[in-house]
Amino acid sequence: MTLKPRILHLSLALAALSLVPAQGLRADPEYPKMGPDIYDVHADGSAQVSAAIITAAAEHKRVLLVFGANWCIWCHRLHSTFEANPEIAQALDRGFVVVDIDVNARKGEQRNADVVARYGNPIEHGIPVLVVLAADGKQLTTKDSGELEDGEGHSPAKILAFLAAWAPPAHP
Repeated sequence: MTLKPRILHLSLALAALSLVPAQGLRADPEYPKMGPDIYDVHADGSAQVSAAIITAAAEHKRVLLVFGANWCIWCHRLHSTFEANPEIAQALDRGFVVVDIDVNARKGEQRNADVVARYGNPIEHGIPVLVVLAADGKQLTTKDSGELEDGEGHSPAKILAFLAAWAPPAHP
């Protein structure tokens, strides 16, 4: 093979690699039996919250913090309901900036412990737990997601009622 065909083959290979979605290059899930990770195990929760507050202020939304861990079946169930139910997904998109905060404890250290402490240790009764912030960062409410459960999942009606109760005021 001469140099030109080799360069052509290399160019085609690089072009093909650029078409691979970034998701395909992610690390394996933290708990493979639970499926894809919900919570970014490397994310700085304080930075996530700060960025969400800036976005919420600009978009006249509230911030919904979802504290949980990748091993938690109820965290996966709530996340799935948020994504799979079109009414819930629309309510979240319309009124909230959603931030998934990883609070898993590994090797004797709890991830994002500073964020947990800042919001009054909302995980003390379990996860997932929801915290709603105003666009200025003020904590408005904390919700034990167990109150949103129905059978082996979460009640869309209860979730929608919660979101409606804490949605931002209408913006002119």
